[in-house]
Amino acid sequence: MQAPLPVRVAITSVIALVALTLGYHLWTYYISEPWTRDARVSADVVQIAPDVSGTVTEVLVRDNQLVHAGDVLFVIDPARYQLALNQAGATADSRRIEMEQLERDATRKKDLRNSAVSQSVREQAESSAEAAAASYAQASAALDLARLDLERTKVLAPVNGHVTNLQLRRGDYGHAGTPVVAVVDADSFHINGYFEETKLPRIHEGDRVTIRLMGVDGTLDGHVESISRGIVDHELASSSNLLANVNPTFSWVRLAQRIPVRIALDGVSDDLRLAAGQTATVTVLSGEKAR
Repeated sequence: MQAPLPVRVAITSVIALVALTLGYHLWTYYISEPWTRDARVSADVVQIAPDVSGTVTEVLVRDNQLVHAGDVLFVIDPARYQLALNQAGATADSRRIEMEQLERDATRKKDLRNSAVSQSVREQAESSAEAAAASYAQASAALDLARLDLERTKVLAPVNGHVTNLQLRRGDYGHAGTPVVAVVDADSFHINGYFEETKLPRIHEGDRVTIRLMGVDGTLDGHVESISRGIVDHELASSSNLLANVNPTFSWVRLAQRIPVRIALDGVSDDLRLAAGQTATVTVLSGEKAR
């Protein structure tokens, strides 16, 4: 038995209305709303290098260990730098004694009468005393440098963070200026979301963002911190004569470029373990400012 015509029309109308509403929301979500699954957790990685060269005598951290700013990470053999400090100290003492003697001589000659000491002798004594003072200042600076080098044999963590991919071992030779330890800055975690350029007009600095991490229950809150102002142009390259080398081919099917958007995390729980490189899905609540 068929339902009456008005009932069938009503049911069909409801189904059509639901389909249109669902289609509209799907279109808005996938095409209009600024969201992306192409997002990554990022953090600053501090590459730590010794300021002086030498053999590593101690490694005081483990891989993935949490360190705080000022903690000793490893130690360069201090013996050579202690000897250099002793030598610089002895040189500074010698220059100081010489300076004090010449200053006394210059003072005595200055107090004598003109008939006993000529003006040129006085000036020569004063010049010798001034040169000795400059030499002592140079030796003092060398002493400070030697003391600083000795202090720098202990390499400290500059930030709070986690040691990662530790390869340094006792007995390795550390070269000044060559990074040997990496620390992921624990205070620098943020999200890099790569949004299609067609969605950028609806993204503004300060907009509230919801974040879902892959494999993590619940959502995180954040806000748009900044929007990148440039990406690599793959159609343009440099040539040997510095002229533009433009790709002569053009694809009629143009895909929207993805622009990085930096998202700051708001109120992350201490229990949440973040790792740079994690995959995230982010949605920008356009027009809704973060609290």
